[in-house]
Amino acid sequence: MNLSEQIRQLCQEKNAIIMAHYYQRPEIQDVADFVGDSLALAQVAATTDADIIVMCGVHFMAETAKILCPDKKVLIPEPAAGCSLADSCKAEDLAAWKAEHPDHLVVSYVNTSAAVKALTDVVVTSSNALKIVKQLPEDKPILFGPDQNLGGYINLMTGRKMDLWNGGCHVHARFSVEAILSLKQQYPDTKVLAHPECKAVVLQHADVIGSTQALLNYAKEHPEQKRFIVATESGILHEMQKACPDVAFIPVPAEGGGCNECEYMRMNTLQKLYDCLLNESNEIVVDESVAKDAIRPIQRMLEMS
Repeated sequence: MNLSEQIRQLCQEKNAIIMAHYYQRPEIQDVADFVGDSLALAQVAATTDADIIVMCGVHFMAETAKILCPDKKVLIPEPAAGCSLADSCKAEDLAAWKAEHPDHLVVSYVNTSAAVKALTDVVVTSSNALKIVKQLPEDKPILFGPDQNLGGYINLMTGRKMDLWNGGCHVHARFSVEAILSLKQQYPDTKVLAHPECKAVVLQHADVIGSTQALLNYAKEHPEQKRFIVATESGILHEMQKACPDVAFIPVPAEGGGCNECEYMRMNTLQKLYDCLLNESNEIVVDESVAKDAIRPIQRMLEMS
């Protein structure tokens, strides 16, 4: 058997489920039981009857799965796979910000640590952030973090004036506006699909703005389009191409050129996935007191979604 077949056999033997984010390597997406964005991964984790969850993503995703499934063993192929957004917002710094604004609700992006979620009123993802913020009382001020680009987009779409944490995704912040303009000139009838974590100047040139799942759905729902320019992490192109084999997907390069990939997402490999499942290693542990506080805003997100 090849490595993928051995992984699938181990899943069967151990009653394990492999969950992968759209930004993972193609070979990991292909071997996974479920591939999705952060919201979908949380929803599936909350309902799975597997004994073991292997989260092929970054650390906060595995933490979220563990918080939702405290009685299950949650593993991650590479525990060092972090997130620039999560790293930009430490729990002690958020606590200080909250103390300065005691009358504010705290809305935290899912790209945060369990300790930050424990200080939060409601968690959001790029799929549901706009929908959830619209449900919050209009007269209630909001602290939103850590992605200022996503927060700015929500402010623009809702007319709210949320206070924004000064953080950003290192991948989505470096898309080249000049490259988008050049591609649009080269392919004048081609729509630009962009993630709301992108800078506002990038979103100004987008035809469709949405989460990875929303961008994928748009491509699938518009078969008349034979080409798309895509401004999000390039891992999504694998699933887009599988779903729409006759469509050309053109990734927007980073400033200075080159493919715009998340090096943290790429830290997970097929061999690391096999090893962690075989040995049941790299288990995620979340402090019980932290998990008790963090579960509430995550459950509120799932309910409001």
